[in-house]
Amino acid sequence: MTVPLLLVDGHNLLYRAWHGFATRILSRDKNVDRTGVFGFAALLRKAQTEHAAGYELFVAFDSETGALGRVEQDSSYKAHRAAPDAGLLESLAQVKVALDHCGVRWVEHDGCEADDVVATLTYRARTSGRKADIMTADKDFIQLLADPHVRLLNTGVRADLRYTTGEHIPLRYGVHAAQWPDFRALTGDPSDGIAGVHGVGPKTAARLLADGRHLESVPADELRPAWAEQWDQVRRWREMITLASKADLPENLLTGLPTAPLPNAAVLLDELGLW
Repeated sequence: MTVPLLLVDGHNLLYRAWHGFATRILSRDKNVDRTGVFGFAALLRKAQTEHAAGYELFVAFDSETGALGRVEQDSSYKAHRAAPDAGLLESLAQVKVALDHCGVRWVEHDGCEADDVVATLTYRARTSGRKADIMTADKDFIQLLADPHVRLLNTGVRADLRYTTGEHIPLRYGVHAAQWPDFRALTGDPSDGIAGVHGVGPKTAARLLADGRHLESVPADELRPAWAEQWDQVRRWREMITLASKADLPENLLTGLPTAPLPNAAVLLDELGLW
């Protein structure tokens, strides 16, 4: 029996942990903010307990050089994002130590964004017949839902909305999961600095991509002159949005074995001497 896989978008979860708690989690002397590592551990344990008992858990982080390839295609890619504060960076280091302590494997592969790592490991899992869930709030992963055995898990929303599958995408957006890079290139992605085509919103993009079309097959007579002039740029944006499902990652990153139950976050921080 193959063990299902829960792939965790590490920076996405850490950002949610750092910013998502109503009060800060401080060390006993009140001098050190432990919200990042505590929140990450607590949210991951909750996800395992409620959604992934018996799964293999694996966490992917962005490398410092991960975005360079996309920046070379468009200098505005993620250019608007502020540098993370020192507390968040310190939390990242603590999270990695905590994952090692719990026996949860993780990777930060030079030259790769976490998105491409997750896409590649999803591909590897599926080729060996394993189901894969991806824990994230990032919509870029919608494109991976073209495989019916892949789901997105967002534990930050109410229980009945936490899973997204490929069947949900046409109902929500009017396109199929496999068309997501085309759709997103047209409508834009402000979080990544991708502007999209002026005057093309979700409804217009869905109309242009009707009947499963991709950018190459959109009839020329459906394009305004200004859109047609921008079409080469739209294709570049699509390439940037498309995740690399065969990134050059080390072999045997995945064990194929279920991850042991994770400890309570407070107990974990005590074991690590972080209180």
